[in-house]
Amino acid sequence: MEGRFQWREEYSIGVEAIDKEHQRLFQIINKLFSFRDEEKDSQWICLEGIKYFKGHALQHFADEEAYMASIGYEGLERHKSIHRGFQKNTLPALEEELLRTGYSTEAMEHFLGVCAGWLIGHTLTEDQAIREKGAGTWENLLPEEEVAAMKKVITHLVFDLFHLESQVISDAYGGEKFGSGVYYRLIYDTPQDEKKQEILMVFEEKLLINTVGKVLGIQTNKLDAMLTNAARYTARQFVERVMERFPSFKGYRLKEDSLLSYEQFQKVFQQKKPQVSLLLNTGGAGYFSYSVIAPHLLEEGVGTPLHPDNAMTEVKNYLARREEQREGGGKRKLLVVDDSATIRQAMKGLLEKDYEVSLAESGVAAIRAITLDRPDLVLLDYEMPVCDGSQTMVMLRSEKSFADIPVFFLTGRGDPESVKKLLSLKPTGYLLKYLKPAEIKKKIDHFFEPEHNAG
Repeated sequence: MEGRFQWREEYSIGVEAIDKEHQRLFQIINKLFSFRDEEKDSQWICLEGIKYFKGHALQHFADEEAYMASIGYEGLERHKSIHRGFQKNTLPALEEELLRTGYSTEAMEHFLGVCAGWLIGHTLTEDQAIREKGAGTWENLLPEEEVAAMKKVITHLVFDLFHLESQVISDAYGGEKFGSGVYYRLIYDTPQDEKKQEILMVFEEKLLINTVGKVLGIQTNKLDAMLTNAARYTARQFVERVMERFPSFKGYRLKEDSLLSYEQFQKVFQQKKPQVSLLLNTGGAGYFSYSVIAPHLLEEGVGTPLHPDNAMTEVKNYLARREEQREGGGKRKLLVVDDSATIRQAMKGLLEKDYEVSLAESGVAAIRAITLDRPDLVLLDYEMPVCDGSQTMVMLRSEKSFADIPVFFLTGRGDPESVKKLLSLKPTGYLLKYLKPAEIKKKIDHFFEPEHNAG
């Protein structure tokens, strides 16, 4: 079986011992993928393979931290905290799920997907930063002890309020879309010195229906004004109960709250770096996220502040806009993947009237986005740095759940040799970036025409 996550020279940080261990971890992940597909003794083989992966990962963390200490790397403590988070939170949670489900196919895919995604993302960002070949993603984080305490408080509160077992599946949630979400922003300040804190919470719609809706006895499978308002006040109480447990949050009072569109939420996330950003799963009930943004990084004016005199009107308008976006002609979902912010925004402006457009700036971000919210078509830049279009395509096609997602390459090269190389990867199609916008739009529209898909 050909490797799913092949080592590329771009992953190298130039330290032989670390690069070799990265390659070994990639190989182990590939072996686990092949073990999963074997029926005979698959549980025992996977168990042994996971132990092997875990042992190598932990030894690698120790060796890498020793190297960083030897060169006086200033990001050592942050890097160590990321390692510990994976070791103490992510791996144990994934192993518990495997045991609880008897090593089911779904649990194995979850384990492999999370480990592979973490390994690729960590290698391409934090590890590259060790040799100043890139910038780390997570900076100005809350102290590790405070993040760990916050995770514990949040999971306990979810159980106390709704009798749901929740699990932190990522402590580096990057604002990706998951399902049909409700985006809620709360801003707190202190009257004495005007310090501010911003909390962003995202709820999968079905989670609100399964929790707040059931508490209220609402018999509905659809978000309405009553449920949305009840969810707002429940979320507010939830946040304030979390804040009560931390001395650094004492003295803060709610200044304003607002409901955001996904685009508004994404804008905040792209421009600001949260101090802590958690993504949690409650099993079959749904996902939610909890993020805290540093006071000095706040941006005012995102979303309409809700007050007693406008809350009912604003909530109704918010729900109407969500419904319009959901039903507006059955909009298809497009994911535009390009390292150029200019290209991403140009494509969004061109297509958002007729399509639901999401954006990703790299191949790794694309995989995360697709995992959380499957698109109908991916427009993938072929010439991205580091994890380029071809590597991203290989990752997509190697996963059964992603293999049938249509992909159009975006390329600036139209010469026969470049096109031949591009087509060898068997994309659904390709678009030349220098085409007129109307021609690009026409080709995408044509792809979604019934007679085209029928053929």
